[in-house]
Amino acid sequence: MRADAEGLKAQIADSVALLRRHLNWDAALVRLQELNARAEDPSLWDDAAAAQKLMRERTRLADQVEGVKRLEQDVQDALELVELAEAENDAGTADAAVADLHRLAAEAKRREIESLLSGEADSNDAYVEVNAGAGGTDAQDWAEMLVRMYTRWAEAHGYKVTLTEQSDGDEAGIKSATIQVSGPSAYGWLKTEMGVHRLVRISPFGGNDKRQTSFASVYVYPVIDDKIEVDINPADLRTDTFRASGAGGQHVNKTESGVRFTHIPTGIVAASTQDRSQHKNRVIAMNMLRARLYELELQKREAVSAATEAGKTDIGWGHQIRSYVLQPYQMVKDLRTGVEKGNPAAVLDGDLDDFMAAALASRVGATRSEASANAR
Repeated sequence: MRADAEGLKAQIADSVALLRRHLNWDAALVRLQELNARAEDPSLWDDAAAAQKLMRERTRLADQVEGVKRLEQDVQDALELVELAEAENDAGTADAAVADLHRLAAEAKRREIESLLSGEADSNDAYVEVNAGAGGTDAQDWAEMLVRMYTRWAEAHGYKVTLTEQSDGDEAGIKSATIQVSGPSAYGWLKTEMGVHRLVRISPFGGNDKRQTSFASVYVYPVIDDKIEVDINPADLRTDTFRASGAGGQHVNKTESGVRFTHIPTGIVAASTQDRSQHKNRVIAMNMLRARLYELELQKREAVSAATEAGKTDIGWGHQIRSYVLQPYQMVKDLRTGVEKGNPAAVLDGDLDDFMAAALASRVGATRSEASANAR
């Protein structure tokens, strides 16, 4: 029992050491003091937008700092409890203390990965756009399954999900859809999902009991505020209005409330059918277009064009980042990181954290071995 506890202690200590390094611990403590002092200044709220931004930074940094301190204290308490339980031959208490250490190790690893979310827009909300690719009706059904998967993942993390635009499939599923996911570091997590997703299963539509391969693409970009300037030349825009399709009661298909902007130089398209008002949909679609162009600039600056291109290539063979196999065996495998899950039902119900964490660590080049090498 003592050996198990010491092993977990070492594992947690490694994660905490990396946490401190990623946070630049001494600088983080100084910055938190500055933010706490500014938060007490009554004049802060003279500029509400700036105040909200400061408070978000303060909340995030306080959570990180206090989280590390609490982890260290909880680990010490659990180790002392193990020693006490062994001295009194209390196996039940010792088991409970080791279980606590396992929980703390998982939390330490999660916080270690979260500390990697340091990109310029990682703390922002996110738009998630899903498009059906090769595979006909099966692909359109698969695209709808992916939207549900990301919705379930977001809801499990306490995020808010808003359907911004949806184009229904011919027989089932969807041709495309965009959801807005609002919550702490939504973009930082979800950006790891950009690319083509491949599904292998017995088609529920074909009726011949043969395996069908379907593809859908996922593109993620950050929600941006009005203070981020994105210049758009009106001459570069094509504007279309259209009748919304799908659920919506009496209003649907009676007025052209849907708005679609096409940015001609880049080919980027942004559309909204979220509201019954064409004016409001115009504002929403323009915000989405600005966000897409901002994301494009971010990717150029961050020199991760390969990851971006994964979401722009043909939606078919040879371009997928992850395979979801339901027949003849059950397996979900990420082709970038090698992470595998033998329970596709759980993954399709939103169990994506392991995939996201591995992709994030790989994307920023912050594996444990590299961090250790840098420390030396």
